[in-house]
Amino acid sequence: MRKNESQKIALCGVLGALSVVCLLAGAALQIGTYAAPMLASFLLIPVMEEYGARYALLLYATTAVLGLLLVPETELALFYALVVGYYPVLRHALRRVKPVVLRWAVKLAVFNAATALVYFLLFALVGPAILQEMLADGPGMAALLLAMGNLSFFLCDRALGAVTICYRRVLRRRVRRFF
Repeated sequence: MRKNESQKIALCGVLGALSVVCLLAGAALQIGTYAAPMLASFLLIPVMEEYGARYALLLYATTAVLGLLLVPETELALFYALVVGYYPVLRHALRRVKPVVLRWAVKLAVFNAATALVYFLLFALVGPAILQEMLADGPGMAALLLAMGNLSFFLCDRALGAVTICYRRVLRRRVRRFF
């Protein structure tokens, strides 16, 4: 079935709204600072699979702007906008990098640089309070937090691959009926 523009816009609109709701739920529950943006980024998979990277990036940009405007928790919104929101598209593009070690080095470098940028921006917006909070338990705890963030990113990458396969095998037929 040929996809016309209204079907594409409808799917992107529904998934964009769900992404913003996911971000808002993470902010409301106060436990989803990192999990909610990761889950919201999974909603780019159908758009990426059906319509390609261009529409997925447009959906990401729209959701990121709405998240920054509507989500009351700045750290959560910035984490989606700068770290994991675009990651399904980046992951798809990086699959061509053949040495797996090089691919993972690029993925981890992008993740760590983006995470550092988020906390730099939070430091610029909030001031030294964020730095004092991060270093309150010592630099060892900050290093452990960074290591746990990298582990979470690794698990998110693995889950993204599994959800993509599940979408291709199970959900694609259902989505194509409606969109």
